[in-house]
Amino acid sequence: MRTIIRITKSELRVLFFSPIAWLILIVFSFQVGMAYCDVLAQQLQSMELGYRTPAVTSSLFAGYTGIFSGLLDNLYLYIPLFTMGLMSRELSSGSIKLLYSSPVSNLQIILGKYLAVVVYALLLCAILLGPVISTCFSIKAPDVPMMFTGILGVFLTILAYGAIGLFMSTITKYQVVAVVGTLAILAILNFIGGVGQEYDFVRDITYWLSISGRAKVFTNGMISTKDSLYFVLVIFMFLGLSVIKLQGERLRLSKWNTSLKYGIVLLIVLSLGYISSLPGFIAYYDSTATKANTLTEESQEILKKLKGDLKITTYVNYLDETYDRGAPRNRIYDLAEFEQYLRFKPEIELEYVYYYGKGYLPYAKAAYDTMTLEQVVEDKCKYSGRDPKSFLSLDEVLKMDDISGENGRFVRVITAANGKKAFLRIYKDNHVYPYESQISTALKTLLQEAPMVGFVTGHKERSGMDMGEKGYGTFASNKTFRYSLENSGYGVREISLEHPVAEDINIIVLADMRSDFTEEEFRNFDAYLERGGNLFILGEPKRQQFMNPVIERLGLRFADGIIVSPSEVNLDDLVAANIKEGAAKVSENYIRYFRSGYSIMTPSACAVEVIDSAKGFEITEVLASAGKGSWVEKETTDFINEKSVLNPAVGEVEKSNSIMLYLTRPVNNKEQRIFVIGDADCISTLELSQNRPGFRSSNFTLITETFRNLSYGEFPVEASRVNPPDDRVLVTRNVIFGIRVVLMWIIPLLFVTGCITLLIRRKRR
Repeated sequence: MRTIIRITKSELRVLFFSPIAWLILIVFSFQVGMAYCDVLAQQLQSMELGYRTPAVTSSLFAGYTGIFSGLLDNLYLYIPLFTMGLMSRELSSGSIKLLYSSPVSNLQIILGKYLAVVVYALLLCAILLGPVISTCFSIKAPDVPMMFTGILGVFLTILAYGAIGLFMSTITKYQVVAVVGTLAILAILNFIGGVGQEYDFVRDITYWLSISGRAKVFTNGMISTKDSLYFVLVIFMFLGLSVIKLQGERLRLSKWNTSLKYGIVLLIVLSLGYISSLPGFIAYYDSTATKANTLTEESQEILKKLKGDLKITTYVNYLDETYDRGAPRNRIYDLAEFEQYLRFKPEIELEYVYYYGKGYLPYAKAAYDTMTLEQVVEDKCKYSGRDPKSFLSLDEVLKMDDISGENGRFVRVITAANGKKAFLRIYKDNHVYPYESQISTALKTLLQEAPMVGFVTGHKERSGMDMGEKGYGTFASNKTFRYSLENSGYGVREISLEHPVAEDINIIVLADMRSDFTEEEFRNFDAYLERGGNLFILGEPKRQQFMNPVIERLGLRFADGIIVSPSEVNLDDLVAANIKEGAAKVSENYIRYFRSGYSIMTPSACAVEVIDSAKGFEITEVLASAGKGSWVEKETTDFINEKSVLNPAVGEVEKSNSIMLYLTRPVNNKEQRIFVIGDADCISTLELSQNRPGFRSSNFTLITETFRNLSYGEFPVEASRVNPPDDRVLVTRNVIFGIRVVLMWIIPLLFVTGCITLLIRRKRR
């Protein structure tokens, strides 16, 4: 050990008597200080402009804007400069022969040299303590463990780069060649992750070898044995290769002998790397204050309740636009979507099935008329290099799982140990992949029956299958929409009240009926009401005569006329319904929206009135119009060409009117829940797609929270997290200027002073 320390001290003396080591420290500290102060100033500016600044620690150090991300992207420029001479200097000067002739082993030489790299890496990481200390005094409740986890990631990256640089310096006596060689290996390790992804065996090897993104896991506050051991094994591999190189030169071994030893080291490293990457062998530590990298407790509880094996089969259609999402070359990135779930249930089995069936693909669309599906596949395979025989037909797939309702799109079928199945899809939005909420919701349907929502038909009601502007298909049955009922744990189907309501129907939606119920339909409706079924009833102006006989059974009625709120910009019948304090009984989420001043836009709504409070219901007001500047208009009907005017003579009164009421009562040992709203347009496809300038509206919240309440909070799984406490910058611009002076100028100048002092002392000697 003493020999190793002596070599380390000697190497450090040589290193710090060189201006390169000092130059790296100067530039590195300046870059760190500038990047940190710029991001801190941006956070302060955002806060001053009134924007929310959640997770300031993460913004400063992690993600795209964080200083660690920028450092990791630029480290390859620094490390080769101080590793290039570690062994090349010995080779070029001939002093290596003195080492070979001395009683010093090859391992001691390499470890002594590498220990100097470790010391220098610690010095570089010590510079990062400046921003960490500054953050502790600059923001509210800083996430200190997360910052140190990020520093650990930077430290391991420097050590890995240093080991690579040391190996390259053993190969050549030319320092410039060592630098270029180090950069070449770093480039290979960064890009090798995309090599051979089409082949199962090659995919696992090349992906494990890739160094790209490894340290960014640490900067986000997550430590895993998989990534930690990766750095350890890479360091071990290149140090081992360095020792073998010296041994080959010292003993003048044949190239074949040396190459064989290289291969053995590489094989050992790859084997250990593969084993350490298996889900059952990975341990995790989430250092963030809010456990942002960990599944929520609700999701963890769902996984605990899922006993036995769990299989996720992904069906990928070669003739659909979604094929690339599950293509073999992208499988690693697709599998990453389940990494957090594999952490808590490593026995999850993931399988991919590739098939061909009629889907949406511009290339194949024109060929369907003149070619069979088999011919289309063969033609497409000519250009992609795939084997047509590697794809199953849709008929073969349907024998495995019934995916006929997915229109050929990418879909996963989750199968529990008891054989129960659930569908998990991708969506037509920017993120495409399901969030934790959608995955956990699908898993939860394996534990309990999904609530079935029945949309009443027969009287031109709004349909849950209608994708038109007035229809409810977008939020109800659109499988490509992330937040639709189909993707939120509910079943959806149309029903007719000409027959008794099926026992599996938990929620009935009755919206904008345009003709009267028959006596039989009323009997079936009353029977459903008496058994305690939940309801969502949506009225509409000019439909009162048809819908009032229904809601009068609840002690309510839709008032004649239409609620107006005249303005110079919008039509008078566009009303911003205020969320009332009583909405907190419906959902805790409403409290947040109530406090933030959100409203629900209701384009043409009638008031909901209580006419009989003796029906046994507890009635709560959820939405209401403003008390000033709003009334029930009874004269004006053409709001495009006319303006409504308050006319007390016809009974128009300026006041707040109820737009949505929430009714509850105990029935059959459970609480019956009913929502009645005076506007059916507010959750239509058209309104959900509207952008209302000047209003803070959240109409989709009305859908999610209403159905969440009607399912007794079971669906969808919310997967909500605690807001990070570090949400405020405490310093002023003047203080940030002072921090900038210290980090960007004083610390680099200290290194300049140290450099000049040592160089002068060296010259005097």
